[in-house]
Order: sequence, then structure tokens, then C-alpha cells
Amino acid sequence: MKQGTKRILVQAFLFLASGASVAHGKECNGIDFPDHAQVDGSNLTLNGLGLRLATAFKVKVYVAALYLPKTATDPNAVLASNAPNELILQFLRNVSADDLRGAWSEGFEKNAKDQLPALKERIATLNSWMADVKTGERLTFVHTPGTGVQVSVDGTVKGTIKGDDFARTFLAIWLGSHPPNPEIKAGLLGGSCV
Repeated sequence: MKQGTKRILVQAFLFLASGASVAHGKECNGIDFPDHAQVDGSNLTLNGLGLRLATAFKVKVYVAALYLPKTATDPNAVLASNAPNELILQFLRNVSADDLRGAWSEGFEKNAKDQLPALKERIATLNSWMADVKTGERLTFVHTPGTGVQVSVDGTVKGTIKGDDFARTFLAIWLGSHPPNPEIKAGLLGGSCV
């Protein structure tokens, strides 16, 4: 074996042995998400991917990705944690702003009815930032503890909704007792993406 070839093979072996790896990521319904995300200097890990299914016909609406500091399968532990997280919704179909607002309202009502009076103005702010979403576009929600939830609509930052209480209640839409569909909650908690 030539010296140059041997050196390349040794270098390749050392690279792989050092734990360096290519970003693999995970896929759901043809949408890929990386294994890790950086949020305000915190390295977050992809906890899971879930598919939002609507109506009795199980219409595919979006793929959701949840990033946490460390993986978790217990929804109560995730909701009780005051750690950074990122929730990404990548749409598989066009959805109107009115439909999004209706979904938020329903989700808050089902999962946080007692907290609605304290959240009313902040929910109104969230709703005011919603726009029609087209296939392939993303909504991104980044929770920074002590600050709140930064909302981005297809890459455009709309602003930050203050309060860790809002962040927990918002995430409860998907991880609470009454998620939009059971499959999305299971997927976000590390189960398979339907």
C-alpha cells in the first residue's frame, strides 16, 4: 500500500474514532430536520417529530419538530422544565391565518382553560402575528427562559411574547392532555412519526 493512501486511511479512521460524525437528522413525511439546533448559545437535541393530522380524514397539515436540551419522553417533565426549547412547524399544505388562530384558541382552551385570563393579551399578540402559511413554509417558536417565546413566520421574526408561563402553556397545546391529535404528541416525545 502506498504511503499516501495509508495516511489517508489512518486519518479517516482517527476522524471516525474521535466521534466526529456527519449531521444525520431525522425525517417525517419527506421533511428532514437536523439532530441538533443552536438557540441563544444552547445546543438543543431533536427530541422528536410529529405529524399534525386534521379532521376525520386525517389530512396532513404540518410536521412538528421539538428541540430540547436533552431528550425526554415524559410530557409533564418537559412542560415543568424551565429550559430553552424550539418548536418548528413545517407546513405540508396551505393554511389560512384564521385557521391558525382558531387552532391556537382551541389548543389553549383545551389545555389551559384556567390560565386563559392571564394569557389573553399575549394570545391576542400571537394571533396578530399570524399570516397565511403556504406549503413548505415554517413557523418557529423559540423559548428562552426568563425572556419568553420568539415567534418567526417563514424566517421573519415577528417578536417575543414574554413570560415562561406563556411558553409552558403554548407548548402544552402539543404536549398537554388534549393535543391536536395523539400521534403528534407521541412523535414529539420520541415516538415514531406517523
